[in-house]
Amino acid sequence: MDARLDFFSNALGAKVLRHINSAGKAASESGLPHATQELVKIRASQINGCGFCTDMHTKDAAHAGETAQRLHLVAAWREATVFTEAERAALELAEQGTRIADAAGGVTDEAWADAAKHYDEDQLVALVSLIAVINTYNRINVINQQPAGAYRPGQFG
Repeated sequence: MDARLDFFSNALGAKVLRHINSAGKAASESGLPHATQELVKIRASQINGCGFCTDMHTKDAAHAGETAQRLHLVAAWREATVFTEAERAALELAEQGTRIADAAGGVTDEAWADAAKHYDEDQLVALVSLIAVINTYNRINVINQQPAGAYRPGQFG
């Protein structure tokens, strides 16, 4: 499978990706735990069917020390006992924020309140931004049919 476009060699595509990367970097440098960031990126990517991002973020998480058990259970996090209450709140917010079109009310007040119990305002800003950024990347990669499987941890910096 080949991607429909080479965003990296296209001048406009590269410019767009640089701006998205800048937003992602700002969110990733927040006080939001790195493990939580990767779990959120993985879950949103699974929901959106983005193989490229699922491949990237599971490999990055494993490289950073995340266990195989937790990575395998992200898709079934509600039934899994290996996630903290804070991670579960972040995963719920990520799911609802990713499935906005599926839910008439968007993100519920309950999901927001649960996340707010575990994260301070800067971390919530980072979490919301991270969800928005990964959904943007998912859409670019799914539309572009970006192939998955060849990513190496740290490949993009």
